[in-house]
Amino acid sequence: MKKIKKHQHTKLQVLAVSLGILLQTNGAFAQTLFFERVFDESLAQASYVIGSLKTREAIVIDPKRDIDTYLKIAESNNLQITRVAETHIHADFLSGSQELATATGAELLLSAAGGKEWQYEFDHIPLNDGDRIDMGKLLLQVMHTPGHTPESITFLLIDPAISEKPQKALTGDFVFVGDVGRPDLLEMASGQIGTAEEGAKQLYRSIQRFSELPDGLEIWPGHSAGSFCGRSLSDIPQSTLEQEKLLNKAFQYHGDEGGFVDYVLDGQPSVPTYFAVMKQLNKARHPLLIEIPNYPKLSDEAFLRAWKNGLQVVDTRNKDEVANGFIPGSVHIEGSKSFATWVGSLLDYQQQLILVVEDERLEAITRQLMRIGMDNIYGYVSEIERLGIALERPDIIDLHTFKALKNKNNVQVIDVRTEAEYQAGHIQGAENIPLPMLEANLNKVSKEKQIIVHCQSGARSAVAYSILRKHGFENISNFSGGMNAWLAKDKERLHQ
Repeated sequence: MKKIKKHQHTKLQVLAVSLGILLQTNGAFAQTLFFERVFDESLAQASYVIGSLKTREAIVIDPKRDIDTYLKIAESNNLQITRVAETHIHADFLSGSQELATATGAELLLSAAGGKEWQYEFDHIPLNDGDRIDMGKLLLQVMHTPGHTPESITFLLIDPAISEKPQKALTGDFVFVGDVGRPDLLEMASGQIGTAEEGAKQLYRSIQRFSELPDGLEIWPGHSAGSFCGRSLSDIPQSTLEQEKLLNKAFQYHGDEGGFVDYVLDGQPSVPTYFAVMKQLNKARHPLLIEIPNYPKLSDEAFLRAWKNGLQVVDTRNKDEVANGFIPGSVHIEGSKSFATWVGSLLDYQQQLILVVEDERLEAITRQLMRIGMDNIYGYVSEIERLGIALERPDIIDLHTFKALKNKNNVQVIDVRTEAEYQAGHIQGAENIPLPMLEANLNKVSKEKQIIVHCQSGARSAVAYSILRKHGFENISNFSGGMNAWLAKDKERLHQ
């Protein structure tokens, strides 16, 4: 078993630490472990700061790209970040590992497993199955757990003062609470045909091996509900191996590899298109952002010049504000917690963007963009009424108007929800074009008929409306109430 030497540095004293395990010594209690989960709601992504309160050294696992969060945690708890690690090459966000290692001088520890095609292409210390990372009296042991991706590893945390057996598992996208990481991402996002079934078989073997660990092992995954990296993730942040054996269906196929493969590949959600970009950026060296970008507020003249030159305007205001007027040609993506996912799925990474965003919301929007590597931002404006542009207003219709129009021969109703949502229940006569696929399927949208777009609650249909207007469709209406309004009033009209 290979051993990775720990950093030597000055021991710092602290009065208290917010989180930790208590170790009994000579009748007194002393904290030995610092453990903090950092959760990004916008991508339902979790990262972890683990520190030794003996040596004051810390490791950060799967950091997001806005690394000031971890620097503040370390500073406020008198910790020194000496190592940065990842569980796998991520597809859903741009890792901050390179930024954090550069900012702190920490060692970068990354998986060496998975074969030649799954090696990181920048300097790092390779990790293999069975390797140990020493942190004072704490140990992190590496366990190769392929399936979600070939190089996926799990970190098993051991405090020998408590037990020689692992007490916590940082599973990344291998095991979630109530689910496991989907094995079809390479095929769905990167077009590597045939990898989904092999990944499912690897995942099955990894689960069988993982199941042999102590039942009391705490499981701390890399995602919760809202992530596209699984199918039915729970919003509970942590579980135990015993609970997953009882409640997680993926653990119920002992001795039945074929049944597991069928189960884990069935019904997985569509993959956001930007996942393929993230895979490539995370595997290679990419431009680093050590600090949060400070995008300029554009003068009226600078905005008008850029807008006329074809820069894409992204309106992040809520749909009620956009209803009062929007800039022609802009794409409306409300700055909610799903903002980054939709930006990555709908916009070209090579296209320079102008944001419409309130001053007080700029930092939150900027953080979401940098987490998916969308850095090509020219600037922003906050007050569009003063620009001197003839603003357009969306045509928003209510349930009564929708019912009066939907069955007419000159009307085309487009449901922009996912295929799975559509199959589960839809309005009779509506055609399904999922929002991420709309721009590639404009030939299916009639320019002779009145177009009515809808989704579940109005957020996605507002985006769809703006995309169609951008591409020259003029006779469009947005049934903003969507399926929620339809089901509340007309359940008998639901066609299943």
